[in-house]
Amino acid sequence: MEGFVSSRRRITMASSGGSSGSGSGSSGSRPPPQCGGRRRVVATKKRDRTNLLSVNNSFNKIQRREISSKRHRSFSVTNSVHRFRNIRLTEQYDTHDPKGHSSFVLPFLMKRAKVIEIVAARGIVFALASSGVCAAFSRDKNKRICFLNIFPDEVIRSLFYNKNNDSLITVSVYASDNFSSLKCRSTRIEYIQRGKPDAGFPLFESESLKWPGFVEFDDVNGKVLTYSAQDSIYKVFDLKNYTLLYSIADKNVEEIKISPGIMLLIFSRAQSHVPLKILSIEDGTVLKDFNHLLHRNKKVDFIEQFNEKLLVKQENENLQILDVRNAEVKEVGRTEFMTPSAFIFLYENQLFLTFRNRTVSVWNFRGELVTSFEDHMLWHSDCNTNNIYITSEQDLIISFCKDDSDDQWTDGKAGSINISNIWTGKRIGKINLSNATSNEDGDHRSKIGGNMVAEALEDITALYYDEERNEIYTGNSHGFVHNRHM
Repeated sequence: MEGFVSSRRRITMASSGGSSGSGSGSSGSRPPPQCGGRRRVVATKKRDRTNLLSVNNSFNKIQRREISSKRHRSFSVTNSVHRFRNIRLTEQYDTHDPKGHSSFVLPFLMKRAKVIEIVAARGIVFALASSGVCAAFSRDKNKRICFLNIFPDEVIRSLFYNKNNDSLITVSVYASDNFSSLKCRSTRIEYIQRGKPDAGFPLFESESLKWPGFVEFDDVNGKVLTYSAQDSIYKVFDLKNYTLLYSIADKNVEEIKISPGIMLLIFSRAQSHVPLKILSIEDGTVLKDFNHLLHRNKKVDFIEQFNEKLLVKQENENLQILDVRNAEVKEVGRTEFMTPSAFIFLYENQLFLTFRNRTVSVWNFRGELVTSFEDHMLWHSDCNTNNIYITSEQDLIISFCKDDSDDQWTDGKAGSINISNIWTGKRIGKINLSNATSNEDGDHRSKIGGNMVAEALEDITALYYDEERNEIYTGNSHGFVHNRHM
């Protein structure tokens, strides 16, 4: 099996209480976001536009494709250092149309808003604003191609690039439906390149994706998981052609976690245990059916399945790492491993990253801390993983960070884009005000300008690294997207 970063996308909408998590886990617990890929969108319960548009960024990125880690690690590190030299700000794109998109009928769609998600594919940069407007830009011509909102009352919630058929999937809600249910659409990249975003077709029309229903895209296994709350049925579709593969009808299922080749079904907990099932992702065959013992009267912080390992953490208890093949349990002390706000899982390397209080750490499945980063203090305290990118070889992490240089730390406005080696924790590259400015030549300086260089490092709200073009795209709170080329 080729290596890959967890590549599932489950986009969530707010319930009546605000931003929703990925599911209830068990006994009403709210597991930490699995930043590494689950893209699940959950429909809203409350008809409130503010809540509806508040994408839970902890779930939102990182969309990955299958990857290979066959190159020698020392060569990879050396090459990476060279790759991120001479980084220059080259272009700025604007998701906001000052003239107002003529087809928009909702006032908030015509207001400037922060960029919450960036995806790049086939020379197109897609930028989604928190207002629900999504713009597509040509990297070759450096101009906007079109908006992806094809209906006047459409609010786009999230994006997913489907490499299986070279298309972009948009997940939207509509004012005509009181923003209450999710609608998916697939549009081939070639149509978007021609400026024809309306040439796509709807997906999963038979599904009632109202709160707490959801759709989840799993790039690793090439599957789509939907949940129709109306009839309590989970359905698994093929991501290549969107055909239905099988259904799971069980009202006792509290949550489903997807791992390479398998799915973990978490059922309503009993007082002293939680029933679990492991299914084949391909056909739904039950591979293992067992109970996991729990401490009574203590909530479950999270339950996660990764290959043969099951991670279970309860409130104020040790982390348990269970090998489901032989029932062996490894415990990590609660003071050593505290419940993170998010995970990123690196399956090829058998490692996982945790995010807590702006700090990133790397662990193995023996419960050992592998790496602490020397200069990688995240800018956002809420683990906004839209500002984090893991390279396809799983060797580098690129994040929007606090800049600890003396001349910028006290100012507090501009951060830095830090590139660090996951194996060693060493920083191998950094983009801040000083080196971003000094790397410019005369022609480039006149085109971009010093103010733009500074603004491009202020309040970054989304980040994406195009590995093929060796370019870093960032979006900010003003709705601008900046391109940095190496």
